[in-house]
Amino acid sequence: MLRISAGFDSGNIEVLAEDDPDNIRLNIRKDNQSDFYQWFHFRLSGAKGTACVMHIENAKGAAFAGGWENYSAVASYDREHWFRVETHFDGTRLSIHHTPEFNAAWFAYFAPYSDDRHQNLLAEVQGSDRVNLVRLGATLDGRDLDLLHFAGDIGAKKKLWVIARQHPGESMAAWWMEGFLSRLTDETDPVVREIFRRADVYIVPNMNPDGSSRGHLRTNAAGANLNREWETPTMERSPEVFLVREKMQETGMDFCLDVHGDEDLPYNFIAGAEGTKSWSELRAVQLANFTETLAKISPDFQTKIGYPPAPPGTANMSMCTHWTAEAFGCLSMTLEMPFKDTVDTPDPDQGWSPERCRQLGAAMVDAIWARFDDW
Repeated sequence: MLRISAGFDSGNIEVLAEDDPDNIRLNIRKDNQSDFYQWFHFRLSGAKGTACVMHIENAKGAAFAGGWENYSAVASYDREHWFRVETHFDGTRLSIHHTPEFNAAWFAYFAPYSDDRHQNLLAEVQGSDRVNLVRLGATLDGRDLDLLHFAGDIGAKKKLWVIARQHPGESMAAWWMEGFLSRLTDETDPVVREIFRRADVYIVPNMNPDGSSRGHLRTNAAGANLNREWETPTMERSPEVFLVREKMQETGMDFCLDVHGDEDLPYNFIAGAEGTKSWSELRAVQLANFTETLAKISPDFQTKIGYPPAPPGTANMSMCTHWTAEAFGCLSMTLEMPFKDTVDTPDPDQGWSPERCRQLGAAMVDAIWARFDDW
């Protein structure tokens, strides 16, 4: 018997009707205490060999409805390999078409990154001689908020910070982090060796464990958009930002990267801290040099398409990149990856995928080292 379910980590769907495989009717559940919604993750059971059409009926009201254009959902039979399936948006409903090859198939907005995988990553990385796994505190749901501190050599002076997944539905940030951390824990890597000779590195692999587990798109357990909490965070509403910001102020900072995903644009790109009061020609040159270097290292990254820079003095200081740039006078950036695919380097089977996220994460290490003396 055909069934739709989402009672698992990061699951999100509401079933309206599931008796007709040609007209399975679904809604995406809103983030808790929020109007944001777009992330979905559910399982279809009992439909092996049956042509199914799954309609997400509230797609028009999603947070970024424009992102449904030219978008294809991902599916998996083993929850490891995720592939794209036929998907259409008629301006109201998002319709996913698929004939499963097995009795169970999983569908999602992007390849999910489970809490189990996150915990396994932390356990693996802490085995590195340089790493100290620090519990900064607890989230509102009582989950651990963890920091990975890679200690540089004695005399290392620069402090580099990288955080990911403030927006929990942007799971590509977690896959990116796997690639980034795999490079940093490779003791035979000469680039990594040189970075640690001169810097300490601080990493928060998942800024929003509650939202990730709850199946949220954008917010934490209290409905707070963490990337709008950096100016005045509180332990009551946004402990994740409060605790990380406190640690940043303790360590200082020379470089910051905040890793995200973008619903609309089919490109990998970086946004800087233009619009902050301290923005200068020096910062503009640093940003241009860094992005151009990354584009040479990874053909999946580009510099032509991105967000328009904010006019002088108009930066939203509640955002991480703007607040850290101003607070520490450093190069601070936001990396955005697509939910769709890259226009310039498409993959018809998987689109933008976990594998490609990891590759871009690994490439970031080379870009950091290539521009290390700029900051």
